[in-house]
Amino acid sequence: MKLVVVSAGLSVPSSTRLLADRLAKATAARVPAEVEVVELRDLAVEIAHNFTNGFPGRALAAAIGAVTEADGLIVVTPVFSASYSGLFKSFFDVLEQGVLAGKPVLIAATGGSARHSLVLEHALRPLFAHLRAVVVPTGVYAASEDWGAEGLAERIERAAGELAGLMTGLMSGVSAVGPARAAQPQAGAEVSADGSAAAPAEGSVPRPRETVAQSATAGRGSRTDGFQVVPFEQQLAALRTR
Repeated sequence: MKLVVVSAGLSVPSSTRLLADRLAKATAARVPAEVEVVELRDLAVEIAHNFTNGFPGRALAAAIGAVTEADGLIVVTPVFSASYSGLFKSFFDVLEQGVLAGKPVLIAATGGSARHSLVLEHALRPLFAHLRAVVVPTGVYAASEDWGAEGLAERIERAAGELAGLMTGLMSGVSAVGPARAAQPQAGAEVSADGSAAAPAEGSVPRPRETVAQSATAGRGSRTDGFQVVPFEQQLAALRTR
């Protein structure tokens, strides 16, 4: 399995990269996965050129390929103007449509104040829902005062567990493809006591489905599920005689 981390931090060292690394470590501890980190800071020029000429550079193409082939994503952005950074959004703008469809994604962000924590719900979650990714329920926001404080480690562990669960579930769903479905009985075929289709008796003619349906309802009279069924003509005639 492959876990790709997309970090949009700009400074060195970066709190955004620090949060990304902690999330990746917690996820990799739960599911065996190869971790690859994509630093968007190093791709800024190639992302800009891709918008003007329509072709990704070598490094950007490698990053796009990693995201496309990933079994799970961790995306972390600093908060700029109460939203994700322009560099972060630009990277996901150059991806082809449908690349993230059905892919598990853990969203996270860093900022200088806890007041921007709703960026996860107001900006990041709608973005990846639009890209048809499967976003884990728990997003992680880390303000400056959260580092070393209680609560951040628990949120990281909870979000990592949710991402690992999605990744494991998707992979087990792919590997658990069972044998081909049993052939459905053809119209007119008899069904044995064990549920398997039995060959029609010699000389018998398979009945069309309409005939079978009619015979199944035959003999019920004018009652269905305890209700009296009165033909419309009969009801109309009763009204006219009143």
